Amino acid sequence: RLKLGIAVLAFLILVGVPAVGHVYAGLLAAICLVPPTLLMGATLPAISRWVETTPEGVSWLGLFYGGNIGGAVLGCLLAGFYLLRVYDIAIATFVAVVINVAVAVLGLIIAKATPYEASNEPAAKTLPDTGSVYVTIALSGFTALSAEVIWTRLLSLLFGATVYTFSLILSVFLLGLGVGSSLGSYIARNTTKPRVVLGWCQMLLCGAMAWAASVLLKSLPWWPINVTLNTDPWIKVQLDGVRTLWVVLPAAILWGASFPLALASIASRRDDPGRLVGGVYAANTLGAIAGSLLSSLVLVSSFGVQRSLQVFIAISAVSGLLMLTAPDFSQSNFRRSVALLAAMVFTGVLFVSVPALSGDFVAYGRFVPTTAGESDVIYVGEGKMSFVAVSKRPDGSLRYHSAGKVQASSDPADMRLQRMLGHLTTLIPESPKNLLVIGFGSGVTAGAVSLEPRLERETVIEIEPLVPQFVASHFSDYNFDVSNNEKVTIKVDDGRHFLMTTDQKFDGITSDPLDPWFKGSAALYSREFFEAARAHLNPGGVVTQWMQLYQTNEEAVKSQIATFFEVFPFGSIWANNIDGRGYDLVLLGQAEPTKIDIDELARRVDSPEYQAVAKSLREIKFNSSTELLATFAGQAADFRPWLKDAAINSDRNLRLQYLAGFGLNLYRENEIYRSMVAYGPRMPKELFTGSQPSLEVLARLIESGRFR
Repeated sequence: RLKLGIAVLAFLILVGVPAVGHVYAGLLAAICLVPPTLLMGATLPAISRWVETTPEGVSWLGLFYGGNIGGAVLGCLLAGFYLLRVYDIAIATFVAVVINVAVAVLGLIIAKATPYEASNEPAAKTLPDTGSVYVTIALSGFTALSAEVIWTRLLSLLFGATVYTFSLILSVFLLGLGVGSSLGSYIARNTTKPRVVLGWCQMLLCGAMAWAASVLLKSLPWWPINVTLNTDPWIKVQLDGVRTLWVVLPAAILWGASFPLALASIASRRDDPGRLVGGVYAANTLGAIAGSLLSSLVLVSSFGVQRSLQVFIAISAVSGLLMLTAPDFSQSNFRRSVALLAAMVFTGVLFVSVPALSGDFVAYGRFVPTTAGESDVIYVGEGKMSFVAVSKRPDGSLRYHSAGKVQASSDPADMRLQRMLGHLTTLIPESPKNLLVIGFGSGVTAGAVSLEPRLERETVIEIEPLVPQFVASHFSDYNFDVSNNEKVTIKVDDGRHFLMTTDQKFDGITSDPLDPWFKGSAALYSREFFEAARAHLNPGGVVTQWMQLYQTNEEAVKSQIATFFEVFPFGSIWANNIDGRGYDLVLLGQAEPTKIDIDELARRVDSPEYQAVAKSLREIKFNSSTELLATFAGQAADFRPWLKDAAINSDRNLRLQYLAGFGLNLYRENEIYRSMVAYGPRMPKELFTGSQPSLEVLARLIESGRFR
């Protein structure tokens, strides 16, 4: 019945979430996840009632736990690498529903054929000090999930934070828990001192966590691996899998072994095995919840990775000492004192051995072996949402890093793109008074928007608080000190959440999110996101969207463009290239057909009120508004033949993050761009209007390809 309940809830979540997308994110997560996970958590205690709480029975409880986790590993890999990649969320959900129904039917058949009978054996004497076991297993859960959160963030820097990376890390972690649980079950059946073994297991975890910290912070990032040499994504998965095993597996095995050892430490005959397993499982899970929340929301951002990992080692040592000092520890006082002293010294050595987080690692992630040292990392921030950094090159140029790569910089190509996003968003609408910028980054786009003379209000959304707080000041010479502009309001929020919950209307919305291969980022490139943006436009308003051509593949690029044009059928593409070679693009769309009066735009930009805008354009090598318009690369209608096989990215499939994840280490930007512009551009009469001489000048510039 529990499994049937899970199946029903899975289906309800699939059909119900789109209807309540406006609900606050934390509440929505609780509504969706608490009911099915309550049922999932109840299945292990329920099935555990079929065994007795003898040493043999307890070993079976551990094997049940290991078997459950083994299935979790297969489910994680099946969903992350196949069902969600090849199909969509609906198909993956239906597969899960069918599996749950099949298990439910099998369970009902077995239950009917073999009714449960309670044991008649006399109850044993209650074991002393069971509370310390519950505390120990809770602390074990705390360190397990805390460490996993931090390891996942660090490994995502090293591998690239794709959906495949998260599936891989979780699978290896679960694999270790399953192997450890099976080993712990065997040991529990063959030892008379499970508390002692549990204690030493926790002490060994101190060493395993110190090992993982040393490998992650001091060794793995500098392995001599050039990730761009091989473009086969499956080879990348193999390499990342080996490196994940190297880091995660030792500690995960010990955490897995702790569960059956804790069961054996408090089990006595005639105990209700369901109550026993449920109690230990609940203590372990509550510790895990506390660990995951504290590490992600408090510890890392307040104390940093190094101090957080040291805290986990200390907590694991405390949980081990709780067991090693338990009443049934039958060694002499002298030997006990020596053992405890040795354990404390061992822990202290491990505590101070945890390395600091390298600025080069934060800045360059998987590119550390080939790029470390090429610039001076002048700021490193360990935030609630991400690690960020600012570096300065020998020529004085600045770079903003997030997710282990350069996200914005003062280099000419990046400056041009960032200001193009801002100026196209303000120059195209007739009345740009209220503007929205999604993604602060270096602040250059927000700064370009702030130069608009008619601007009354600009709202900037950034999910990582450290970015507007610290990164912005480093780029103040390039972003016009936008964070101190009285017309600008900076909100720390998820861009999509803000857009879908605000009742404001905007004259322009510009979005510059993280790369689409970054897990979760595809939701800012989906059909539903673009529909929400269009719904929040005032008449004549415009939406602009950044789109990269590097570190991606043609399938992902087509998906981004086709999805945007499905919502904005009159949309257009504007190119930002390096020496005529593809680099990145700006997508521009309006609810109605776009009309650009070349002469009126030139008059405005040349007027005294727009001196700051004209100067900003000159700094990115546009000496007039006409040269800015010459970056035009085509309209939606031009690219329909090229996009005929494109996959639309929707909330139901988030196809883009799976496509882009396979193009993570590709550099085919010029090849993709040439394939695209083979279908355009042409001088569209329906887009540009103005005097004949002005139109002829713009046509010649577009045809020359000088600015695109």
